[in-house]
Amino acid sequence: MIVNVRVIPRARRNQITVDADGTVRVHTTAAPTDGAANDAVIKMLAKHFDVPKTSIKIIRGHTSRDKIIEF
Repeated sequence: MIVNVRVIPRARRNQITVDADGTVRVHTTAAPTDGAANDAVIKMLAKHFDVPKTSIKIIRGHTSRDKIIEF
């Protein structure tokens, strides 16, 4: 499964929402330095979709807010 994700780093709280067009928005309190926000996003998505963290891969957008993620 491939999902479009919009990451909002340094948010007030950790939260996942889904837009009407199917884009998943991940609000994370982690800063986007040294991959901390990417790690937090993978951890939150794994918990939300109830899959292991090792099954989630960032296909595109490692340094961007817009990411394409594969489960």
